[in-house]
Amino acid sequence: MKNLKIATAQFEHKSRDKNYNLSVIEKLSHKASIEGCDVISFHECSITGYTFAMHLSKEQMLDLAEIIPSGESILKLTEIAQKNDIVILAGLFEKDENDNVFKTQVCIDKNGLVAKYRKLHPFINPYLTPGDSYCIFEIKGWKCSILICYDNNIIENVRAVKLLGADIIFMPHVTMCTPSTRPGAGFVSPQLWENREKDPTSLRLEFDGMKGRSWLMKWLPARAYDNAVYVIFSNPIGMDDDQLKNGCSMIIDPFGDILAECRTFDDSFATAVVTPEKCIQAGGYRYIKARRPELYKDINGQDHKSEQNVVWLNSAEKS
Repeated sequence: MKNLKIATAQFEHKSRDKNYNLSVIEKLSHKASIEGCDVISFHECSITGYTFAMHLSKEQMLDLAEIIPSGESILKLTEIAQKNDIVILAGLFEKDENDNVFKTQVCIDKNGLVAKYRKLHPFINPYLTPGDSYCIFEIKGWKCSILICYDNNIIENVRAVKLLGADIIFMPHVTMCTPSTRPGAGFVSPQLWENREKDPTSLRLEFDGMKGRSWLMKWLPARAYDNAVYVIFSNPIGMDDDQLKNGCSMIIDPFGDILAECRTFDDSFATAVVTPEKCIQAGGYRYIKARRPELYKDINGQDHKSEQNVVWLNSAEKS
Protein backbone atom coordinates (compact mmCIF):
# COMPACT_ATOMS: atom_id res chain seq x y z
CA MET A 1 0.00 0.00 0.00
CA LYS A 2 1.12 3.54 -0.74
CA ASN A 3 0.63 6.56 1.47
CA LEU A 4 -2.84 8.10 1.19
CA LYS A 5 -3.74 11.74 1.85
CA ILE A 6 -7.18 12.02 3.46
CA ALA A 7 -9.34 15.03 4.30
CA THR A 8 -12.08 14.95 6.93
CA ALA A 9 -14.61 17.76 6.55
CA GLN A 10 -17.17 19.63 8.59
CA PHE A 11 -19.82 22.10 7.49
CA GLU A 12 -23.14 23.57 8.54
CA HIS A 13 -25.69 21.70 6.45
CA LYS A 14 -29.21 22.90 5.65
CA SER A 15 -32.08 20.56 6.46
CA ARG A 16 -33.71 19.03 3.37
CA ASP A 17 -31.68 21.24 1.01
CA LYS A 18 -29.74 18.71 -1.04
CA ASN A 19 -28.66 21.22 -3.66
CA TYR A 20 -27.08 23.52 -1.09
CA ASN A 21 -25.38 20.70 0.80
CA LEU A 22 -24.01 19.20 -2.41
CA SER A 23 -22.67 22.63 -3.38
CA VAL A 24 -20.68 22.76 -0.15
CA ILE A 25 -19.48 19.19 -0.71
CA GLU A 26 -18.37 20.25 -4.18
CA LYS A 27 -16.55 23.34 -2.89
CA LEU A 28 -14.68 21.47 -0.17
CA SER A 29 -13.89 18.53 -2.45
CA HIS A 30 -12.36 20.91 -4.97
CA LYS A 31 -10.21 22.58 -2.31
CA ALA A 32 -9.09 19.21 -0.96
CA SER A 33 -8.16 18.07 -4.44
CA ILE A 34 -6.04 21.18 -4.97
CA GLU A 35 -4.22 20.31 -1.73
CA GLY A 36 -3.42 16.87 -3.13
CA CYS A 37 -5.95 14.81 -1.18
CA ASP A 38 -6.94 11.40 -2.47
CA VAL A 39 -10.08 11.16 -0.32
CA ILE A 40 -12.50 13.50 1.47
CA SER A 41 -15.01 12.30 4.06
CA PHE A 42 -18.21 14.11 5.10
CA HIS A 43 -20.57 13.57 8.02
CA GLU A 44 -23.65 11.39 8.42
CA CYS A 45 -26.58 12.64 6.32
CA SER A 46 -24.40 15.43 4.98
CA ILE A 47 -26.49 15.54 1.79
CA THR A 48 -29.95 15.64 3.38
CA GLY A 49 -29.53 17.02 6.88
CA TYR A 50 -30.26 14.96 9.97
CA THR A 51 -32.20 15.95 13.10
CA PHE A 52 -35.18 17.41 11.24
CA ALA A 53 -35.98 13.86 10.07
CA MET A 54 -37.23 12.88 13.54
CA HIS A 55 -40.52 14.60 12.67
CA LEU A 56 -41.08 13.04 9.23
CA SER A 57 -43.76 10.51 8.30
CA LYS A 58 -43.00 7.38 6.29
CA GLU A 59 -44.25 9.10 3.15
CA GLN A 60 -42.03 12.11 3.78
CA MET A 61 -39.02 9.87 4.41
CA LEU A 62 -39.63 8.04 1.15
CA ASP A 63 -39.89 11.37 -0.66
CA LEU A 64 -36.56 12.46 0.82
CA ALA A 65 -34.75 9.16 0.28
CA GLU A 66 -33.12 8.04 -2.97
CA ILE A 67 -32.48 4.83 -4.82
CA ILE A 68 -28.77 3.99 -4.92
CA PRO A 69 -26.92 4.18 -7.28
CA SER A 70 -29.39 5.79 -9.70
CA GLY A 71 -30.45 8.68 -7.44
CA GLU A 72 -29.64 12.27 -8.34
CA SER A 73 -27.29 12.79 -5.41
CA ILE A 74 -25.11 9.82 -6.38
CA LEU A 75 -24.93 11.12 -9.94
CA LYS A 76 -23.89 14.55 -8.66
CA LEU A 77 -21.25 13.07 -6.33
CA THR A 78 -19.85 11.10 -9.27
CA GLU A 79 -19.64 14.28 -11.31
CA ILE A 80 -17.78 16.02 -8.46
CA ALA A 81 -15.41 13.07 -8.06
CA GLN A 82 -14.69 13.05 -11.80
CA LYS A 83 -14.02 16.79 -11.99
CA ASN A 84 -11.65 16.72 -9.04
CA ASP A 85 -10.19 13.20 -9.27
CA ILE A 86 -11.00 12.59 -5.61
CA VAL A 87 -12.83 9.88 -3.67
CA ILE A 88 -15.84 11.22 -1.71
CA LEU A 89 -17.72 9.73 1.24
CA ALA A 90 -21.07 11.33 2.09
CA GLY A 91 -24.38 10.41 3.70
CA LEU A 92 -28.07 10.42 2.83
CA PHE A 93 -31.31 8.49 3.28
CA GLU A 94 -31.71 5.54 0.93
CA LYS A 95 -34.85 3.68 -0.15
CA ASP A 96 -35.17 0.31 -1.86
CA GLU A 97 -37.76 -1.22 -4.19
CA ASN A 98 -39.81 -2.37 -1.19
CA ASP A 99 -40.03 1.11 0.34
CA ASN A 100 -37.59 0.33 3.13
CA VAL A 101 -35.65 3.42 4.24
CA PHE A 102 -32.04 3.27 5.42
CA LYS A 103 -29.45 5.66 6.82
CA THR A 104 -26.65 5.22 4.28
CA GLN A 105 -23.10 6.39 3.70
CA VAL A 106 -21.66 6.03 0.21
CA CYS A 107 -18.15 6.00 -1.21
CA ILE A 108 -17.93 7.48 -4.70
CA ASP A 109 -14.99 7.79 -7.09
CA LYS A 110 -14.70 9.06 -10.65
CA ASN A 111 -16.27 5.84 -11.94
CA GLY A 112 -19.29 6.01 -9.63
CA LEU A 113 -20.36 3.98 -6.60
CA VAL A 114 -17.53 2.13 -4.86
CA ALA A 115 -19.42 1.09 -1.73
CA LYS A 116 -22.52 1.79 0.33
CA TYR A 117 -23.10 1.06 3.98
CA ARG A 118 -26.41 1.04 5.83
CA LYS A 119 -26.31 2.10 9.48
CA LEU A 120 -26.77 -0.89 11.79
CA HIS A 121 -28.24 1.10 14.68
CA PRO A 122 -30.43 3.92 13.28
CA PHE A 123 -32.77 5.80 15.60
CA ILE A 124 -33.53 9.33 14.41
CA ASN A 125 -36.79 8.24 12.75
CA PRO A 126 -39.02 5.24 13.58
CA TYR A 127 -39.39 4.28 9.91
CA LEU A 128 -35.70 3.55 9.38
CA THR A 129 -34.67 -0.03 8.70
CA PRO A 130 -31.39 -1.22 10.28
CA GLY A 131 -28.64 -2.44 8.00
CA ASP A 132 -27.68 -6.10 8.28
CA SER A 133 -24.06 -6.34 7.09
CA TYR A 134 -20.60 -4.85 7.28
CA CYS A 135 -18.92 -3.17 4.34
CA ILE A 136 -15.31 -3.70 3.27
CA PHE A 137 -13.94 -1.95 0.17
CA GLU A 138 -10.69 -0.64 -1.26
CA ILE A 139 -9.36 2.84 -1.91
CA LYS A 140 -6.08 2.78 -3.81
CA GLY A 141 -5.04 -0.52 -2.26
CA TRP A 142 -6.15 0.30 1.30
CA LYS A 143 -8.87 -1.87 2.82
CA CYS A 144 -11.51 0.40 4.31
CA SER A 145 -14.81 0.21 6.15
CA ILE A 146 -17.59 2.54 7.30
CA LEU A 147 -19.41 2.60 10.64
CA ILE A 148 -21.99 5.35 11.16
CA CYS A 149 -22.21 7.21 14.49
CA TYR A 150 -23.89 4.91 17.09
CA ASP A 151 -22.47 1.85 15.32
CA ASN A 152 -19.08 2.85 16.72
CA ASN A 153 -20.33 2.79 20.30
CA ILE A 154 -20.91 -0.95 20.02
CA ILE A 155 -17.28 -1.97 20.19
CA GLU A 156 -17.85 -5.37 18.56
CA ASN A 157 -18.61 -3.57 15.28
CA VAL A 158 -15.20 -1.91 15.20
CA ARG A 159 -13.36 -5.12 15.99
CA ALA A 160 -15.44 -7.02 13.41
CA VAL A 161 -14.52 -4.75 10.50
CA LYS A 162 -10.88 -4.81 11.59
CA LEU A 163 -10.93 -8.62 11.56
CA LEU A 164 -12.47 -8.42 8.08
CA GLY A 165 -9.38 -6.56 6.96
CA ALA A 166 -10.03 -2.84 7.37
CA ASP A 167 -7.05 -0.60 8.16
CA ILE A 168 -9.06 2.62 7.70
CA ILE A 169 -12.50 3.09 9.26
CA PHE A 170 -14.56 6.07 8.18
CA MET A 171 -16.78 7.15 11.08
CA PRO A 172 -19.33 9.76 9.92
CA HIS A 173 -21.31 11.21 12.82
CA VAL A 174 -23.87 13.77 13.89
CA THR A 175 -23.04 13.78 17.57
CA MET A 176 -22.25 15.64 20.79
CA CYS A 177 -24.02 18.59 22.42
CA THR A 178 -27.19 16.64 23.29
CA PRO A 179 -28.70 15.49 26.62
CA SER A 180 -27.50 12.20 28.08
CA THR A 181 -27.25 10.34 31.37
CA ARG A 182 -23.49 10.95 31.37
CA PRO A 183 -22.26 13.77 33.66
CA GLY A 184 -21.84 17.13 31.99
CA ALA A 185 -23.89 16.38 28.87
CA GLY A 186 -26.45 18.72 27.37
CA PHE A 187 -27.37 21.12 24.60
CA VAL A 188 -25.20 24.08 23.72
CA SER A 189 -27.16 27.32 23.36
CA PRO A 190 -27.72 28.44 19.74
CA GLN A 191 -27.18 32.01 21.00
CA LEU A 192 -23.50 31.20 21.48
CA TRP A 193 -23.32 30.19 17.81
CA GLU A 194 -25.02 33.40 16.74
CA ASN A 195 -22.51 35.36 18.83
CA ARG A 196 -19.44 33.33 17.78
CA GLU A 197 -17.59 36.19 16.11
CA LYS A 198 -17.91 38.52 19.11
CA ASP A 199 -17.39 35.85 21.77
CA PRO A 200 -15.64 32.79 20.35
CA THR A 201 -14.20 31.83 23.75
CA SER A 202 -17.53 31.01 25.41
CA LEU A 203 -18.56 28.86 22.46
CA ARG A 204 -15.21 27.05 22.34
CA LEU A 205 -15.40 26.28 26.07
CA GLU A 206 -18.79 24.62 25.56
CA PHE A 207 -17.67 22.77 22.42
CA ASP A 208 -14.51 21.45 24.05
CA GLY A 209 -16.01 20.56 27.42
CA MET A 210 -18.00 17.54 28.57
CA LYS A 211 -20.88 18.41 26.25
CA GLY A 212 -18.57 17.87 23.32
CA ARG A 213 -14.92 17.09 22.67
CA SER A 214 -13.97 15.96 26.19
CA TRP A 215 -16.59 13.22 25.94
CA LEU A 216 -15.35 12.21 22.49
CA MET A 217 -11.82 11.85 23.82
CA LYS A 218 -13.00 9.29 26.38
CA TRP A 219 -13.57 6.65 23.70
CA LEU A 220 -12.75 7.59 20.10
CA PRO A 221 -8.92 7.29 20.30
CA ALA A 222 -9.38 3.91 22.00
CA ARG A 223 -11.22 2.55 18.97
CA ALA A 224 -8.19 3.36 16.83
CA TYR A 225 -5.62 2.19 19.40
CA ASP A 226 -7.24 -1.14 20.30
CA ASN A 227 -7.70 -2.13 16.67
CA ALA A 228 -4.59 -0.61 15.04
CA VAL A 229 -6.70 1.33 12.54
CA TYR A 230 -6.88 4.84 11.19
CA VAL A 231 -10.11 6.52 12.28
CA ILE A 232 -11.60 9.19 10.01
CA PHE A 233 -14.14 11.02 12.19
CA SER A 234 -16.47 13.52 10.49
CA ASN A 235 -19.11 15.65 12.25
CA PRO A 236 -21.09 18.77 11.32
CA ILE A 237 -20.43 22.26 12.67
CA GLY A 238 -23.20 24.74 13.43
CA MET A 239 -26.96 24.36 13.53
CA ASP A 240 -28.55 21.01 12.69
CA ASP A 241 -32.25 21.82 12.72
CA ASP A 242 -32.69 23.28 16.23
CA GLN A 243 -29.54 21.69 17.68
CA LEU A 244 -25.99 22.98 17.67
CA LYS A 245 -23.13 20.66 16.70
CA ASN A 246 -19.46 21.21 17.47
CA GLY A 247 -17.52 19.72 14.55
CA CYS A 248 -14.14 18.42 15.82
CA SER A 249 -13.72 16.40 12.62
CA MET A 250 -10.41 14.60 13.03
CA ILE A 251 -8.07 11.88 11.83
CA ILE A 252 -6.62 9.52 14.44
CA ASP A 253 -3.78 7.11 13.77
CA PRO A 254 -3.37 3.49 14.96
CA PHE A 255 -1.49 4.74 18.05
CA GLY A 256 -4.57 6.71 19.10
CA ASP A 257 -2.89 10.03 18.30
CA ILE A 258 -4.76 12.87 16.59
CA LEU A 259 -3.01 13.65 13.32
CA ALA A 260 -5.30 16.48 12.22
CA GLU A 261 -8.44 18.20 13.48
CA CYS A 262 -10.79 20.96 12.35
CA ARG A 263 -10.56 23.71 14.97
CA THR A 264 -12.46 26.59 13.36
CA PHE A 265 -16.18 27.39 13.27
CA ASP A 266 -16.10 27.53 9.47
CA ASP A 267 -16.95 25.02 6.76
CA SER A 268 -13.55 23.38 6.52
CA PHE A 269 -11.48 20.22 6.44
CA ALA A 270 -8.33 18.85 8.03
CA THR A 271 -5.85 16.60 6.23
CA ALA A 272 -3.33 13.92 7.12
CA VAL A 273 -1.23 11.38 5.28
CA VAL A 274 -1.87 7.80 6.39
CA THR A 275 1.07 5.41 6.13
CA PRO A 276 0.83 1.60 6.17
CA GLU A 277 3.68 0.91 8.58
CA LYS A 278 1.78 2.34 11.56
CA CYS A 279 -0.86 -0.38 11.21
CA ILE A 280 1.82 -2.95 12.05
CA GLN A 281 3.88 -0.91 14.52
CA ALA A 282 0.93 0.00 16.76
CA GLY A 283 0.16 -2.00 19.89
CA GLY A 284 -3.26 -3.03 18.64
CA TYR A 285 -1.62 -5.10 15.91
CA ARG A 286 0.14 -7.20 18.56
CA TYR A 287 -2.99 -7.47 20.68
CA ILE A 288 -5.05 -8.79 17.78
CA LYS A 289 -2.36 -11.37 17.04
CA ALA A 290 -2.40 -12.44 20.70
CA ARG A 291 -6.16 -13.07 20.87
CA ARG A 292 -7.44 -16.43 22.15
CA PRO A 293 -10.93 -16.68 20.59
CA GLU A 294 -11.42 -20.21 21.94
CA LEU A 295 -12.00 -18.55 25.33
CA TYR A 296 -14.76 -16.17 24.27
CA LYS A 297 -16.13 -16.99 20.81
CA ASP A 298 -19.19 -18.71 22.32
CA ILE A 299 -19.65 -15.88 24.83
CA ASN A 300 -19.54 -13.15 22.17
CA GLY A 301 -21.79 -15.14 19.87
CA GLN A 302 -24.42 -16.29 22.34
CA ASP A 303 -28.07 -15.43 21.79
CA HIS A 304 -28.88 -11.86 22.69
CA LYS A 305 -31.87 -9.60 22.11
CA SER A 306 -30.70 -6.16 21.08
CA GLU A 307 -32.11 -3.28 23.12
CA GLN A 308 -31.38 0.17 21.79
CA ASN A 309 -32.63 2.67 24.35
CA VAL A 310 -31.53 6.01 22.92
CA VAL A 311 -32.83 9.21 24.47
CA TRP A 312 -33.09 11.70 21.59
CA LEU A 313 -34.75 15.04 22.23
CA ASN A 314 -35.09 18.19 20.24
CA SER A 315 -34.21 21.41 22.02
CA ALA A 316 -37.88 22.37 22.52
CA GLU A 317 -38.31 19.28 24.74
CA LYS A 318 -35.45 20.19 27.02
CA SER A 319 -36.69 20.71 30.57
